[in-house]
Amino acid sequence: MNKLTLSALAAAVVCLTSACTLEPHYTQPAAPVSAAYPTGPAYDSQPTGATDGASTAQGIAAADIGWRDFFKDPRLQKLIELALQNNRDLRVSVLKVAQARAQYRIERANLLPTLSATGTGTRTRTPADLSYVGRATVSSDYQAEAGASWELDFFGKVRSLSNQALHTYLSTAQARKAAEITLVSEVADQYLTMIAYDDSLKVTKATLDSAQKSYQLTKTEYDTGTSSELDLREAQGVVQQAHANYESQLRLRAQAENALVLLLGAPLPADLPAGLPLDSQDLLADIPANLPSELLTRRPDILEAEETLKAANANIGAARAAFFPSISLTGQFGYASASLGSLFKPGQLAWDFGPTITMPIFEGGANKAALDVAKLEKDEDVATYEKAIQTAFREVADGLAARGTYDTQISDLRAYTTTQQRRYSLSDLRYRNGVDSYLTVLSAQTDLYTAQQSLISANLDRLTNLVDLYQYLGGGWIANTGDAPRNADSDSTAMQTSKISQPGASAVH
Repeated sequence: MNKLTLSALAAAVVCLTSACTLEPHYTQPAAPVSAAYPTGPAYDSQPTGATDGASTAQGIAAADIGWRDFFKDPRLQKLIELALQNNRDLRVSVLKVAQARAQYRIERANLLPTLSATGTGTRTRTPADLSYVGRATVSSDYQAEAGASWELDFFGKVRSLSNQALHTYLSTAQARKAAEITLVSEVADQYLTMIAYDDSLKVTKATLDSAQKSYQLTKTEYDTGTSSELDLREAQGVVQQAHANYESQLRLRAQAENALVLLLGAPLPADLPAGLPLDSQDLLADIPANLPSELLTRRPDILEAEETLKAANANIGAARAAFFPSISLTGQFGYASASLGSLFKPGQLAWDFGPTITMPIFEGGANKAALDVAKLEKDEDVATYEKAIQTAFREVADGLAARGTYDTQISDLRAYTTTQQRRYSLSDLRYRNGVDSYLTVLSAQTDLYTAQQSLISANLDRLTNLVDLYQYLGGGWIANTGDAPRNADSDSTAMQTSKISQPGASAVH
């Protein structure tokens, strides 16, 4: 054996024992966003909370605040718990994690030799006219053997494929985590929307009742000749419009409940605890935004994109290894005999050993094209990762801008609603005393209704923005503040009750 052969063998052994791969060195791409969130008038206002007794986050990062502490409404807490138990999209995400975990175990197993054991026994009778000896013959063949095969991963192809499967699994686990915190946010948003429609129904019903009373008074005046038919028809039109609005609100309220039921994955239970009205919802309003760089470690969708990028990086290693020879060792060891009784006696030992080396010579450019595809996929995943960071930055910045302005807007709308309420009362009084026309009353009533609906919408928008900001900062993964963070591929306590069989979780945070 010459020196070149010895050197090649030594290099191969070193490469094998040191887990050699041809993967490019992974470097995390720089975050394509500013080092700080935007500043300006929209971000200057300090949140005051939904009520005077609103809780505070006390400097705890959103990802460390449990959803039971963020949402104080006991009815909403129960709904979130039910959704974590029954939501089918979340259940699919859990099963996808289990599938990716199993696929990783398959690829990882390829790093190890495969062992098998077989036992065979055959008896063969040959007719006389087909026998070389001119008479019927019977022959027997018995074998008991163990076989082994192993691909020597000198150039890291199998290891790269295993790494690719690992990072695909980790990416799927982060996607499952993102699905859960999104579900918590969606249930809260839909619940708040539903109770906002309850408030809208109350306002619309009050407007309808007021319009009906006004119509009855106008009709009485018309019947006695003290009011015109124009006033009567205007009052009648207000009743019709208010009734149409009420029916519309009824429909929207029912559809909002149906959407909530879909998120829950089960009908609304009859024994739900009492809930809080919209203007009494107590959410944590002063969640610290921290720094944009922390999003890289707390946002599961960003972690998902990075794991996908790492999988693409590993795939390049596998594509590079395809240019080099692959070496496999196969062998069998056992016993063979013509009679079963003598199968394991001395002298019946049988074995074979067959190493195989496959060297790519001409592939029509397929290996080169496969490597080009792997590199392009990585470039695509880099862009996807950077876009995920930019999207997260924009979502948090928008949430902070909204949090900084909603309180003042709602305060102004509340004062405006009070003003319109007084205006309507004065207009109605002046009309009853013959000072103004009914058109003035109609205008004041319409503006009052619009102001009331705007106030409800602003309250809803403020609350849903806080919920979404909580999600954007990575909140919603743990149930109680202070709980140990779960692995990204682990089931929530509620999901464990769904009896979906899962293998043991690995340390995916």
